[in-house]
Amino acid sequence: MMEKLKGGTPWWVKGDLNGFFGLFSNVLTNFLAAIGLLIVIGMPNDIVFGNVVPGTAVAVGLGGIILALQAKMLSVKSKKSDVTAMPYGLSVPHYFVVAFGVIAVVYATTGDWQIAWGAGIVWNFIQGIIMTIGSFVGIYIKKYIPRAAMLGALAGLAITYIAMNPAGQVFTTPYIGMTSLAIIFVGWFALKKMPFGIPAGAFAIMIGTILAWVTGYMDPAAVGESVSNVGLSLPGLAINLFGKGFQQIAPFLPAAIPLAIYDFLESLDNLESAEVAGESYNVPKAMLVPAGLTILGSFLGSPFPTIIYIGHPGWKSTGARVGYSWATGVAVLVLAFLGFMNFILAIIPLVALLPILMYIGMVITTQAFATTEKKHMPAVALSFIPLIAGYVTLQVKNAIAATGGTLDYGALAGTGIPLLGWERLAAGDILVGMMLATIAIFIIDKKYLTSAIYALITAALAFFGFIHAPAIGFATGWEVALGYTAIAVVLVIMNFYRPSENKQIES
Repeated sequence: MMEKLKGGTPWWVKGDLNGFFGLFSNVLTNFLAAIGLLIVIGMPNDIVFGNVVPGTAVAVGLGGIILALQAKMLSVKSKKSDVTAMPYGLSVPHYFVVAFGVIAVVYATTGDWQIAWGAGIVWNFIQGIIMTIGSFVGIYIKKYIPRAAMLGALAGLAITYIAMNPAGQVFTTPYIGMTSLAIIFVGWFALKKMPFGIPAGAFAIMIGTILAWVTGYMDPAAVGESVSNVGLSLPGLAINLFGKGFQQIAPFLPAAIPLAIYDFLESLDNLESAEVAGESYNVPKAMLVPAGLTILGSFLGSPFPTIIYIGHPGWKSTGARVGYSWATGVAVLVLAFLGFMNFILAIIPLVALLPILMYIGMVITTQAFATTEKKHMPAVALSFIPLIAGYVTLQVKNAIAATGGTLDYGALAGTGIPLLGWERLAAGDILVGMMLATIAIFIIDKKYLTSAIYALITAALAFFGFIHAPAIGFATGWEVALGYTAIAVVLVIMNFYRPSENKQIES
């Protein structure tokens, strides 16, 4: 094994420090947000910190290490010394769904946290199984979906779910967040060296942290309180809860299946993004990492799926290679097993970390346009819209719930907020974005019959509720399916109308 790992990209380079601060802060933030949601719904601390945290840490930490090994092996095979490992961590949309949509619901019905937790880990197990299947069929999806469509959907995800909330937090506390943002811009976009050779990401966090403590933004009492969670906490098997969980899981399957499809498609998109940057990973092998570790995590009590993260080109541009990935994995394992997860963010202000995610969002969006033919750029822009609809829908619903209001689609429509339409558009948003962009790309190329076929495929997906519907089932999305069928009819007619104009014009 060691012979196979000789040469290639070094295990650690200077740029890995930049990447480590960025990726670790991202992974840590998502980790803490996920377990914070469990605390919000009332799950007891002994389950959260004694079982969920160490079990989830294994799935997250091992992934960083394994993907670093894959990158090292790719670098040796390709004889390159600058290969960057794929970033990896918890799937962001899922921890909201499993906390509020599964665990909290089951607890409200049963009043038993063991049963509710069991439902959560079975839900996660099912996610892993579907992701495993996706690891093998995903390569065929890659073959038939244009690169611009995949990168466009990825960019839409980057701008909304990755960058928007961090941007809001930055401008909520601008004197800290915008100071860190300025340092990151100067260091990573303008490539100016920071004082004493400190990496720009680390320097931004340091200055933001100093500002926060000097101005009284941080709470010293929170540091003392976080110490109470410090102590050795190792993972244990939770397979005994699977029986209870399977008894509760049936109502949640319609949501679990499309969300798992979302996960393996996002991983697939991110591997496509890496290929654009010149690094062609073995797709099934790479995608089996989050799939297998999601299953392992469920065995150890984790209700949270993992995923190959967006952002490979961004980390590569900062100089990160292999080390940032394995170092993040090791750090997560150590901090989780020793109970230091809360202690870290009691010292470092979150607002000083979040500008890094804004940077990643900008880099991914830039890549989608920079690597796309000019004539296909409208299709890339189109692929953003379902992701934006999903983000806006989530914010509107959260706002209504937080203020104790009632969700009234008619009243909202009367004020110019078509929430029902946004909700339909956003169901399966990353897949919707890819399919809409694919239809548009073939129209732009004047391949009307090919585009019509993709419209009919999308109609079938909608009809059975994989997209554009609240649940999988027969005719659950028939209204939107009818719309895609109409698109197909129009395209077939246009193929035979003035056919001499169907010749492609080179861009």
